[in-house]
Amino acid sequence: MRDISARRKVEQERELLIEQLLKALADIKRLEGILPLCSFCKKIRGEGGYWEPVESYIRNHSAADISHGLCPDCLKKHYPEFSD
Repeated sequence: MRDISARRKVEQERELLIEQLLKALADIKRLEGILPLCSFCKKIRGEGGYWEPVESYIRNHSAADISHGLCPDCLKKHYPEFSD
């Protein structure tokens, strides 16, 4: 008789890894296709035809989160007293 405990351990680890990868794949949310974006207010028309802020749409349809900031051009335009 041969000791196959090492082989069984490797197979169990492989099965666990496959299970973890399948779970991770199921958790992935991906944005793809064309997003109908309003040219003025930047809201996105969702599946139900309702317009929602781009931040909400991204949060609900992807794993990404939104952080707000100001680019240098908008800082100059809207807060010139704080720009160089």
